[in-house]
Amino acid sequence: MNALSYDRPAGTGDRRERYDGISILLHWLTALLVITLFGLAQGWHFAPRHSELREGMEDLHISLGIALAGVILFRLVWRLTRQRRPALPLAGLQAIAAHMMHGLLYLLVVAQVVIGFLWHWSYGQGLSFFGLFSLEPPFALSAGLRGPLHEMHETNAWIIITLAGLHALAALLHHYVLKDGLLRRMAPGRTAG
Repeated sequence: MNALSYDRPAGTGDRRERYDGISILLHWLTALLVITLFGLAQGWHFAPRHSELREGMEDLHISLGIALAGVILFRLVWRLTRQRRPALPLAGLQAIAAHMMHGLLYLLVVAQVVIGFLWHWSYGQGLSFFGLFSLEPPFALSAGLRGPLHEMHETNAWIIITLAGLHALAALLHHYVLKDGLLRRMAPGRTAG
């Protein structure tokens, strides 16, 4: 079966719909970008200030942050306009918690991108995307905002990575313990029928 077909969860006779291939790609691309951005931000502290390595990591972080903004924008448009989501095989509080977690992660990632852009723009500099183009500040920002924006960006990053970790653990629990087929809805590639 391909990513646009149905999947049969282990231990049930039900057929559960999978997400479409575009949604699966966008989900895993978002996860990869979030983890990479977090890793870069933590890693550059081990490089000397103003070193070529650190500046390269910071430039890559900015470029990937712009890429994340594009992926999230496309993902939101795709989710709202084109993609019919499969029914969640959960009920009651589990379903409410799952919807709240997804909504909160979307909100925090969008906020993280906006805060990151504003923080960088508070220096009066454009955001370069791999040297191909630059997103210039659309308005002047007070230098006094740099500290609070930096603090918000850093705190929000830790919240996102913690919630994403909990999200992943919940998916693994459903797959390996509850065996309800939940993880297979977003698994890339082909699955067994």
